[in-house]
Amino acid sequence: MQDLAGKRVTVYGLGHFGGGIAVCRWLVEQGARVTAVDRQSAEALADSVQQLNGLDMTFHLGREDEADFTQADLIVASPAIAPANPMLVAARAANVPITTEIKLFVERCAAPIAAVTGTKGKSTTTEMLGRMLRARYTTWVGGNIGKSLLADLPKIKPDHIVVLELSSYMLEHLRTLQWSPHVAVITMIAPDHLEWHGSFDEYVRAKRTIVEFQTEKDFVLANENSPPAVQIASASKGRRLLFGTIGRRRLELAIAGEHNQLNAQAALAAAEVLGVTWDEAQAAVRDFAGLPHRLQIVADRNGVRWCNDSIATIPEAAVVALESFEPGRVVQIVGGWDKGLDMTPMCRALAARAKATLTIGQTGPALAARVREINPDATVIEAGDLPTAVTHARELAKPGDVVLLSPGCASYGQFTNFQERGEMFARLASEGA
Repeated sequence: MQDLAGKRVTVYGLGHFGGGIAVCRWLVEQGARVTAVDRQSAEALADSVQQLNGLDMTFHLGREDEADFTQADLIVASPAIAPANPMLVAARAANVPITTEIKLFVERCAAPIAAVTGTKGKSTTTEMLGRMLRARYTTWVGGNIGKSLLADLPKIKPDHIVVLELSSYMLEHLRTLQWSPHVAVITMIAPDHLEWHGSFDEYVRAKRTIVEFQTEKDFVLANENSPPAVQIASASKGRRLLFGTIGRRRLELAIAGEHNQLNAQAALAAAEVLGVTWDEAQAAVRDFAGLPHRLQIVADRNGVRWCNDSIATIPEAAVVALESFEPGRVVQIVGGWDKGLDMTPMCRALAARAKATLTIGQTGPALAARVREINPDATVIEAGDLPTAVTHARELAKPGDVVLLSPGCASYGQFTNFQERGEMFARLASEGA
């Protein structure tokens, strides 16, 4: 549906992160009659509603009326809403088309698209790739990284490049377009969002959308150390290339961690197929300080560094963060909402490398018990919540140590999202680190 003027459009999932807000604003500009629907109350979404103040649109917040879905001309759903959602099922039964913000953009984008997906590393890789491509192209960066590009469509030209970070949710919804980007980058793949997709196989199937509809003229760059990423890449008809850190010329980076060198190599591999030189790529990322909540140093006082890695919502990411620092120097805060993932490898790493383990959230007691079981001599404290964990961390950390929030679990239960968790940690660290 290209012409939206006068159409009744329901935006399902206003949220707080910008995508729902941006698509409401864009739809109103197209002349659509917009109704925003969200299960959260108007009070809970006050910040988002304020950003839409003055627009000619309707809000149905704190409730869901089937008529908003069955009597609309189009549904624009948040990508985090599963296709099996009852309201979306009702819309399909009424033959109402369903789309997403990212689908609306892809359908109308005049420029070639390079897209990045993976379980971890995709945001940093996306940002690095955008910086590298600016050496040669007018470059636009958006998608799951938090920036909607819908409003920029009139300014995006065929000789520009668009870089999108695509989540598994976005890719699941994009499948119906039978579209894949010109350049696809696949970082590491590990089990995640299984409660949404139903199984790891379905999660991988969603990720496969990024290459499934490529042609012989397209490219896919896959992490050679991630067998699922290599497997996904094999579904592409395009040119398949691998990236890694072994045997490659290393890039000089301002951010810590071997995983960030891997992210840089991923961005470099994609940039090179689009004509960027190694020297141009190096210049683009040399001073990149990293993205918020990703091994972000938020305080450095009295010889102790406080590192916010709240983005680590799976155990593999927490292990990578721990291994970015010297053994025996890390006081690590772990735990949160139980997503049903195997925590044993993370607990083994904590038992072997951490100076101390502080646990929080729903998974805290089980994590503490497992670390103690693996290493009875390990320093383990069941802190329960983040402020208490920070208090213990101040007592334990000495000059040369790192206090690391890298939980390995989702934030739900105690926080709305990983950003809120990371912001609290940063605030607590700055107040008394």
